[in-house]
Order: sequence, then structure tokens, then C-alpha cells
Amino acid sequence: MTGRIDVHHHLVPPPFVEAMARRGLREVAGAPLPKWDARRSLDTMDSNGIKTALLSLSAPGVYFGDVSEARGLARRCNEFASETASRHPGRFGSFAVLPMPFTEHACEEATFALDTLGADGVVLLGSTEGKFLGDVSFDELMAELNKREAVVFVHPNLNSTSVRVGLDMPGFLIEFLCDTTRAALNLILSGTMEKYPAIRFILAHSGGFLPYVAWRVSLANMMPPYDARAPQGVLTYIKRFYFETALSPSRTSMAALKELVDPTHILFGSDFPFAAAQLVSLETKTLDDSDLWDEQTKHGIARSHALSLFPRYRQEGEEAARSPVPAAMGIRARARRVVSKPLVALIDNLRNR
Repeated sequence: MTGRIDVHHHLVPPPFVEAMARRGLREVAGAPLPKWDARRSLDTMDSNGIKTALLSLSAPGVYFGDVSEARGLARRCNEFASETASRHPGRFGSFAVLPMPFTEHACEEATFALDTLGADGVVLLGSTEGKFLGDVSFDELMAELNKREAVVFVHPNLNSTSVRVGLDMPGFLIEFLCDTTRAALNLILSGTMEKYPAIRFILAHSGGFLPYVAWRVSLANMMPPYDARAPQGVLTYIKRFYFETALSPSRTSMAALKELVDPTHILFGSDFPFAAAQLVSLETKTLDDSDLWDEQTKHGIARSHALSLFPRYRQEGEEAARSPVPAAMGIRARARRVVSKPLVALIDNLRNR
């Protein structure tokens, strides 16, 4: 398969390396901070049929305790990503990093990155300083991103609870997936996805555990006040997410996604360079050899599904419909909600006996 668009591809820019080094940090969630430059990415991309990679900064983001430093570091990283894309036309795009969890400054950087640098979207960690996406303090940022119909790549972080759990294993194995799952569910149950329907969220690593627990968490439909904050039903919002395949290309993972979401919401991701070049090759081969998908769908996962979000990467003669903005809750859905409210209340009363 050629022409892939990789929506989960990290850069490790010099300003970020220096910020980590000043604090003696050499790992990210138990994974050694890899050496990286554009040539390393291009070599891996060429070996695996990847035409374009959308660069993003991984955890822990840019905040290390100093707000002013975080703002400056975000700007330098975003300018570095933009310069890298300019030097290699068509090969790189970027998701801008923001100085989270500081909403006002994050809005300023998002505006600059999207309007001036031409970033393809923004990358937000599932949680930062204990606050998960969906926290009310981020509403101003969500409103700004919604106005722009922005693409948000949700990447996991290590929450303090994941650190304190004390398991003798690197955080990227399991705890990263917890962070993504918590963030995704909080985006739904907080009402964020209902209030800001024009944001297109891409969940890293096939959404963590969310596809597997989708039915279970949909029981929140029967629990006030979640039925009011997510009035179209939890599964409706889950199906709005986009899911990328990084470190999750197995038949079991893909089978869960196939049953849960429209295939057009499945995108290719590699997690390079945290996933080494040899592992990227295994990921692409696993997807190419899968018997779950027909060839058209495989091409969609590799490339054309991403073009609905990032149409500027279309080649001559290539068509891709723009990802539609979800419709507001219709009259029938509103009527069903009115009818179901007494049932929800009854179930809640029985549950609390």
C-alpha cells in the first residue's frame, strides 16, 4: 500500500529535547526519548508507503511548571514543525501543541498556529495537570476550535493516578490507554461533544479501551444528569470520534472498531519514532494482510478517510468528501428524550435503593 497519511507521527524538536534535558528527563511514560530528525521520519515513511505524516508533540507536552516557558516552548515547537513542512512540501503537516492547561494562552496559540502557520489541527493531551478534556475550564478553547471546525488529535498523558497506582510496568503499556479512554468519555458525559459538535476528534491508539467498553459506558444514558448532557445517547457520540491505528493494528482491535464505527472513521497512525522503524513495518504489514477489510476499505484506512479531514493533501484527480459536521438533535430524538425521562428517573430511583 502506498500513499498513506500517518496521523500519529511524532517530532522531537530541539527546544523540547532541551527542556526535557534541563530537568533530567530521558523518558516519556517509560519509553526512552528517541532521537529524531526529519530524515529519520522520511526514511521510515519511504520504506512503508507513507506519503504524508502529520507531526505532533507527544506527552508530557510543553508545561513543566512555568507558564511563560510553556507558551514560548509551544511557539518554538510549532514554528519548527511549520518549517519542517515547508522544507518538505507534501511530506509533512502538523498538529499544533498548546500551552495547556491554560485556556487563554491555549486559545492564543491555537489561533496563531491555525491562522498564521497553517497547522492541520491541534494536539491535546487526554489530561494535563489533573484536568481531563471535557473540563469546564477548557470551554473557551473548545468554543474557539468549534468555530473553526478544527481537528483535534487526542494523545494520552500520564495522569497522577496512573503514576500512583504503583504497577511495575512502563506507563505507555496500559496507563496511556486509560488516559485516552477517560478523556473520551469525559468529552461525552460533560456535554462537550454536544455543545461543540463541529470539532473532529481523533483518538490515539484506536481509542484506548473505549471500543471494548462502549456498550457498558452507554448505560450512562439511564443516569441523570448524563442523559441531559449527552441527549443523543453515548454511542452516538462515540461513533463521531475518529480512531487511528497506532500500536493497535491487530485483528481483534480492528474487529471491535469494525463493529462499532463507520470504517470512514478509521485512520492510519504509526507512532513513529516512539514506535521504531521495524515496528512501523509490522504495523503496516498487519493492516495490509488483514482479512477483515476489502481492498477499498484498506485504501481508505491508509489514505482516503484522512482526506475527508485534510483535503489539502489530495493529489490531482483524487476526490474526497469533506467530513460533515454532525447535525443537531432532531425533533424525533428530542421527543424520544422527553418520553424516556420518566424511565430514566425510575431506573435511577431503583438503582439508589
